Amino acid sequence: MKRGKFWAWFIMFLGILYFFLPLVATFIFSLKARLGELSFQAYFNIFKSPQFLYNFGASVVWATFTIIVGILIFVPTAFVIRLRVPKARSPVEFITLLPFVIPPIVYVFGLVRTYSQPPLLIVDNPALLVAAYTILSMPYMYRSVDTGIRAIDVRTLTEAAQSLGASWPTIILRVILPNIRTAILSGAFLSFAIVIGELILAGYLVKPAFAPYMAYVMQQKAFEPAAMAIVSFALTWIAMGIIQLIGRGRGVQVGAGH
Repeated sequence: MKRGKFWAWFIMFLGILYFFLPLVATFIFSLKARLGELSFQAYFNIFKSPQFLYNFGASVVWATFTIIVGILIFVPTAFVIRLRVPKARSPVEFITLLPFVIPPIVYVFGLVRTYSQPPLLIVDNPALLVAAYTILSMPYMYRSVDTGIRAIDVRTLTEAAQSLGASWPTIILRVILPNIRTAILSGAFLSFAIVIGELILAGYLVKPAFAPYMAYVMQQKAFEPAAMAIVSFALTWIAMGIIQLIGRGRGVQVGAGH
């Protein structure tokens, strides 16, 4: 084996070890809820807890609305920028990256200060949390949709639909959306993972959610939080696996079309 290839494999091995070792240790620790034996008792405890189901269900609801709002906002935005104002793409991309540089604690503090006094007294409204999650997931949803739209010939599809008398809503719903469904699904699953694992927004806006509940349980119990961490990882990986399966299926279809 060449020396350069050896070091490449060695660095990759260290990276895999760095990622998986804490995960394996957490999984083994989660199995020690019963003294002297390995069991899934911690997993049984969290799944039979009404509070777990309530908070996890709430996160699923927040994630669902976040995905719907994100699709309604970012698909038309990316479509119009691609078709009508391509020069606006760079400034819009810069704006979509802002959630990466603004800490969530600063963001939620601004939300509370702005919307906790008349005439914008909506800090207790769940819509504010969904809006905040939509902003937080904006880099993933917008860039996924933008990548999907740039992969198709938007102008030709739009002109063909217009020549048949289609309106703008019809063009977006029946022409553009079906052609970028893989990109939308990618953004949707990433948004879902972001919402499920987000702690600060739901905590400071005092709304039920999975991550704040997990942080609360960590202060009360030892093994159940480790089990919830594994469950959270599993859900994220399942989402990533679905993205890979859908993307691979799309690639086969495209290849067959050529």
